[in-house]
Amino acid sequence: MRSLFRFPNPVNETSARLVAAGVVLLCVAFVVIRQWWLLIPLAYGFVARVLAGPTLSPLGQVATRLLTPRLSVEHRLVPGPPKRFAQGIGATLSVGALVSWSLGGHGVAVVLVVAIAVAATLESVFAVCLGCLIFARLMRWGVIPADVCESCNDISRRLGASAARSSVA
Repeated sequence: MRSLFRFPNPVNETSARLVAAGVVLLCVAFVVIRQWWLLIPLAYGFVARVLAGPTLSPLGQVATRLLTPRLSVEHRLVPGPPKRFAQGIGATLSVGALVSWSLGGHGVAVVLVVAIAVAATLESVFAVCLGCLIFARLMRWGVIPADVCESCNDISRRLGASAARSSVA
């Protein structure tokens, strides 16, 4: 049971970006057709990914098992804890949107979903993870202990990996 509720570390950035693209599509569908039930798979997906990475997430499964293996691109591995933190932000916003909609706060729900769509677009198109940037800032401020993500804290490892990639190119 322990392996079921485990977030991967490291995370394949290609898979993360594909999941983000799916989130963008779901958010756009909600904003366009304003059907409350679209908030259920959105919120479920984020909560499932926070709890177990892609294991319990249909979108995560499609990205990791079907799409990523078929892409002939260089897959980059990135630290898992910041990605989990980002999924937690998405879970908070999407559950907030679902609760807001159910309480009649339709405008609030739409704003929350648009915020998710913006963040997911940045991730999927530009590989810019807003949750990861917030995570890094919180680590720098000491709010998140350094031992939560040792690879995040080890700049020499990231610089070495970056130098190795650029020397191959």
